[in-house]
Amino acid sequence: MYKELIQQLGSTRLVAVSKTQPTEAILNLYDQGQRIFGENKVQELVSKHEALPKDIEWHLIGHLQSNKVKYMASFVTMIHSVDSLKLLEEINRQAERNNRVINCLLQFKINDEETKFGLDQKEAFALLESASYPTLQNIRLCGVMGMASFVEDEAQIRQEFKALHQIFDALKARYFPNDDNFKEISMGMSDDYPIAVAEGSTLVRIGTLLFGARNYGNPQ
Repeated sequence: MYKELIQQLGSTRLVAVSKTQPTEAILNLYDQGQRIFGENKVQELVSKHEALPKDIEWHLIGHLQSNKVKYMASFVTMIHSVDSLKLLEEINRQAERNNRVINCLLQFKINDEETKFGLDQKEAFALLESASYPTLQNIRLCGVMGMASFVEDEAQIRQEFKALHQIFDALKARYFPNDDNFKEISMGMSDDYPIAVAEGSTLVRIGTLLFGARNYGNPQ
């Protein structure tokens, strides 16, 4: 499945979502050439980083609490789920302590599900126009992330992905017109990635399609 998926994605990069998967399953994909893996929880991310090859790029894709940033600040490649200025400030603080610049994506709420986190466009503008943001020298904003609704209505999913792309375009034009680093649109999962790719996704987050059903009873 892995090779076929890579061919389907073309220039869109794959984040293999390895949450709850054992190291053996991750190594199987690693041996096929996959280097970007995504985790939802910091504790599991740290454990796998310690156990697995050090050229893996680890992405934190789940909701992140400020007090957990310090545990992964020394190695995480990208944080997809930045949904507040407070969190961005803490990532910057911990990155500075580790003499690093951490890549981040702003997470947007593009669906109506109450349980989902994320900014709206107005809140993102306020964050980027805050007095604090220009002082954050140890973070690098690279784009946006969002999750479509878990529905079978492809038209709705497509519209939500279009909305995220429009937010990206608005931010790019207004705040990052000359910044080549601001280029990522992280959207699309196992059930909806073809639509996401068609709507301009640069990073898809796929787990079940690669690994099969997750075993939540054995996260390691």
